[in-house]
Amino acid sequence: MTHPAVLCVLVGVCLLGGGCRRQQAPGLDVWAAVDGTEIHRQEVEKYYRTRVNPEGQAPSQDEALTLELSILDELINDEILLKRAAQLNLVATDGEVEDKFTESKSPYTEDEFQRKLKETGLTVDDLKRDLRRQLSVQKLLNREVVAKIAITDQDVANYYAANRAQFSVAEPQFHVAQIVVTPQANPQFHNRKNDDATNELEARRKVNMLEQQLSAGQDFNQLAMDYSEDPTAASGGDLGFVPESALNSADPALRATLMKMHTGEISAPIKVKDGYRILKLIAREPAGQRLLSDPQVQQSIRDTLRSRKEQLLRAAYVSVARDQAHVANYLAQQILESSGKLPVVEPLKTP
Repeated sequence: MTHPAVLCVLVGVCLLGGGCRRQQAPGLDVWAAVDGTEIHRQEVEKYYRTRVNPEGQAPSQDEALTLELSILDELINDEILLKRAAQLNLVATDGEVEDKFTESKSPYTEDEFQRKLKETGLTVDDLKRDLRRQLSVQKLLNREVVAKIAITDQDVANYYAANRAQFSVAEPQFHVAQIVVTPQANPQFHNRKNDDATNELEARRKVNMLEQQLSAGQDFNQLAMDYSEDPTAASGGDLGFVPESALNSADPALRATLMKMHTGEISAPIKVKDGYRILKLIAREPAGQRLLSDPQVQQSIRDTLRSRKEQLLRAAYVSVARDQAHVANYLAQQILESSGKLPVVEPLKTP
């Protein structure tokens, strides 16, 4: 027989920890909850549609559920951070949201903007809600993470000593960033605005818009993150240092343009076989050993160390915040219980 004291302990675990049975979802459309705030299936599906090519092959149910789980996890983290931002009075103001909305809408005509809304199934309210969340989370992380990062001179010296060979250049190199625009949609990656030209006319309009924005003084890295149509968009189009010999296999038009450019210069759009490129020459390095006293070497090391530290601390901050929140992922729970065959989830249809 079970001892009464042991029985009491077991009952206490059930009541306090919820360990005796799984949490029940409030309804089939509720896929998660963060400290009582529900995240619904419809919200996940809206973002899902922005990440799936409607003209491509429909994903299998397993693929669809995997992507939906990933999106749901992002929304859970965002909700946790948004609540923290609210506690610290860091939620973006209406004015900040409107300014960002106007900025994001400015590259398009009203007809183009409405068409993009229709394609994604999003509304203006959806976009403004996203912008408020993004701006609020960024303000939170800037205060709680970025502002606390300090890279000392000793950190820089230690990195140089451990990576001295990295600063020995065997041949002239070009530090290049790029913005890529192609006339074909590519569902394999996404820039920050999910902006992807699908034909030659759209591609030409897009590069012309980018050229105008750059001429007006817009930041190259930010435009690359927002609009570039290749994986380097995530790093602001940064290709790193390209050896001179590697240019021999590049498109002749790109090589010819780059060889004539000066440090800091941004090229006009360059027509290549698969679309267009806009280049920025960040630095031109001759062959030889770079010394720690070189300001560019120091800045490069500081940027590397700061980026690494920020990535680490952001991940740690989100992990701690998630541990301190009460999260219920009902979708994941249902998927496990159904061995991946979730009866309530059907293949999504684009609007």
